[in-house]
Amino acid sequence: MDELEIQGLRQRIEEVKGDIARIAAEAGRAPEDITLIGVSKVFPWEYAAEAFKAGLMDLGENKVQDLTAKIDELQSIGLEPRWHMIGTLQKNKVKYLIGKTHLIHSVNTVELAEEISKRSVCNNVITDILLQVNVSGEESKHGFAPEETKDAIEKIGAMDGIRLKGMMTMAPIEQYEGQARSVFADTYKLWEDMRSYVPSVKEWNVLSMGMSQDYASAIKEGATHIRIGTAIFGDRSKFLV
Repeated sequence: MDELEIQGLRQRIEEVKGDIARIAAEAGRAPEDITLIGVSKVFPWEYAAEAFKAGLMDLGENKVQDLTAKIDELQSIGLEPRWHMIGTLQKNKVKYLIGKTHLIHSVNTVELAEEISKRSVCNNVITDILLQVNVSGEESKHGFAPEETKDAIEKIGAMDGIRLKGMMTMAPIEQYEGQARSVFADTYKLWEDMRSYVPSVKEWNVLSMGMSQDYASAIKEGATHIRIGTAIFGDRSKFLV
């Protein structure tokens, strides 16, 4: 990265943080209650490193191989962000993540949770996870349907080696104004309704929703974690092959 790119990245981080503070204030929330996760997918590891140096403590990736590669690269220069796995996770890739993630957002089946539990116990670690829920009902999206969530929580909450922290969802790309916000509102209600079924209410404190195009609506509807890629790292098309 050249100095101009670094300056641009830092400026975008500050702009997003300022936007979060403004939106939170308008919604009667404290900005510090919202965790900003920078998603550097397809960008070279240097971009993630510079984002961390600029004060972005939480970084996320969609693919296991990208996440583990960036963990190794940043560790090699003494940088230790909190790493989030936010993309679809296959059971056969779980073994590469155990002990390396701050939070896995995309647990979308009981079987995947079982694999995370087994690997965590074998490695003597506790892995923090979120249930991915598909509140919008889109066939293209993964996750538990709202009516499946209670049963999933009861099964997964009883597993060793994992800590159930909350939920994650993705809203549809808006076809009309307010479409994403209604999905976020419904997800927040589900998140609240499920409190009475979780192993520890105190630990049920994460609601991950909102990306570059809709994080304002997510914050207004109670998101605790937002996952921002383009608004921080810029246009990724030049890195796509």
